[in-house]
Amino acid sequence: MAGYCVLSSYRCYLLVFLAIAGAGLTTPATAFVERKGNQLVADGSVFLFNGFNAYWLMIEAATPPSPEASRVATAFREAAAAGLSVCRTMAFKDGGEGALQVSPGVYDEHVFKALDFVVSEAQKQGFRLIMTLVNNYKELGGRAQYVEWARTAGANVSTDDDFYTNPTIKEYFKNHVQKMLTRVNTYTNIAYKDDPTIMAWELMNEPRCEVDVSGRTVTAWIQEMATYTKSIDNKHLLGTGMEGFYGSSTPDKIQRYNPNANQLGTDFITAHQVDEIDFSSIHVYPDSWLPGLSEENQTEFLRQYLWSHSDDSMKVLQKPLVLGEFGKSRKDADFSEQMRNAFYSAVYDTVYRIANVSYSLGGGLFWQLFPEGMENYDDGFGIVLPQDPSVGAVVKKHSDDMRALAGRREVGNVPYIVENGIGVFSKSSKQTATLVARWFSFDSEKLKKMSENALKLANLMQFLTL
Repeated sequence: MAGYCVLSSYRCYLLVFLAIAGAGLTTPATAFVERKGNQLVADGSVFLFNGFNAYWLMIEAATPPSPEASRVATAFREAAAAGLSVCRTMAFKDGGEGALQVSPGVYDEHVFKALDFVVSEAQKQGFRLIMTLVNNYKELGGRAQYVEWARTAGANVSTDDDFYTNPTIKEYFKNHVQKMLTRVNTYTNIAYKDDPTIMAWELMNEPRCEVDVSGRTVTAWIQEMATYTKSIDNKHLLGTGMEGFYGSSTPDKIQRYNPNANQLGTDFITAHQVDEIDFSSIHVYPDSWLPGLSEENQTEFLRQYLWSHSDDSMKVLQKPLVLGEFGKSRKDADFSEQMRNAFYSAVYDTVYRIANVSYSLGGGLFWQLFPEGMENYDDGFGIVLPQDPSVGAVVKKHSDDMRALAGRREVGNVPYIVENGIGVFSKSSKQTATLVARWFSFDSEKLKKMSENALKLANLMQFLTL
């Protein structure tokens, strides 16, 4: 769309904003999801989504009699009916019964084939996957299992936080990254690192560190592991898997947004300033983090939490944002379906508003989805769509809203200026003013006046994009 605009007595000619139509929630299987400025894109179109978590997919697919007989395909079908298009799942199970990685570098091929099936089924049903490489917690092994392996091998380790610094443990983890990324799927014959079904890798689920609350230790680990991961696979997006807690680089935000103003060993800003990290990650659980607040105040907190991180992602990090987890537990004493649905609606409303005005929030994923008959996996947050039609309707509406929004999103940071037939993305109001001013007379007074006018207009346009 090209033309001119008039604002009061100020006229700006040839200010053009790029409009690319045709974006949607599903994209061709041949297109990788990529980062362009602070947006996610796929096949040249903006990529917005509504998604879900299902950590259990590989475990269920490995359960006898076969992956094909598991509930994995059912889960994807039910999710597709609700318009969901991205699934976050775990690409690990370290040690213990049913382990993928039985011991450092030793893998159970039966379980690996179950993960192959999950990826192939996602591809078949048109889903993208966010695959997490290790857990912060002891469930499914996680950091604790790596530390125990190192201790058994004679390493001098004392706490789970040694995961981030011990050379032996770091080598174990790098070996897992290499094994996962270079795995050739036995169903599709495509290496994971070459499969666009995988939207992104995440280094860890909810990293934290007690021995260094500043966030510097975790950020250093992210830098090292992100560099290593990208050296093997530079086609896929890479995320941190963080909850979004602020660290020492933004002390004012620790007070405002960290639960009870605690530092939990991560720094949202510095961790996501790592060049190899493609998008910022947050999770939000106000009822768990702030149980003493009223439902109204918890909802207000989640809105502010999302807006703050979106603002940082767009202005400071200049990267897309993904809401990796949110949910409402039935185990809460005052839980009701109405309360849960209101919470989901509040999250979705905020996600939509941010995506509509800032372009930086690609989508959110609720925790978590189950098909019927999987009560033994449920931690209280589970959503069984056929049994929960009221929340299913909330989910479906948001899927439809994000799909419609994607269809009219622009690709790239706005404003987009055309100068002498060449498109350029403007990074600031002053740059916009400079570009526009060049189109006018070289008379110094006229140029000065037009530059002032253009700057006023550019400031307004920049404001309207926020």
